[in-house]
Amino acid sequence: QVQLVESGGGLAQAGGSLRLSCKAFGRTGSNYAMAWFRQAPGKEREFVAAISWSGGTTYTDSVKGRFTVSRDNAENAVSLQMNSLKPEDTAVYYCASRRGAVGTVPKNYDSWGQGTQVTVSS
Repeated sequence: QVQLVESGGGLAQAGGSLRLSCKAFGRTGSNYAMAWFRQAPGKEREFVAAISWSGGTTYTDSVKGRFTVSRDNAENAVSLQMNSLKPEDTAVYYCASRRGAVGTVPKNYDSWGQGTQVTVSS
């Protein structure tokens, strides 16, 4: 069982930046992908970014060039640097992990963090 603990988030103005962090505890092992999803009120949870064990990354189109996902395997941690924030980025952000390759579908991830609120004001 892997537990994911998120930190960061909060309130930012449009055009500003925030950084999210997530640390994995428990039977983390190796060769697991980590990802960030987000869920806005009344909407389904959507993929934001993911990073493989080897550091390969993938992003949803709406955050490309603005968000950067990175990881530290020695620390079992992943981060999401969010720049040029927009009001439409407002959501609860979740960290997730799964064995093997990255994926963009929430049901393919078996460990989730508790979520952290990101609010961007215009």
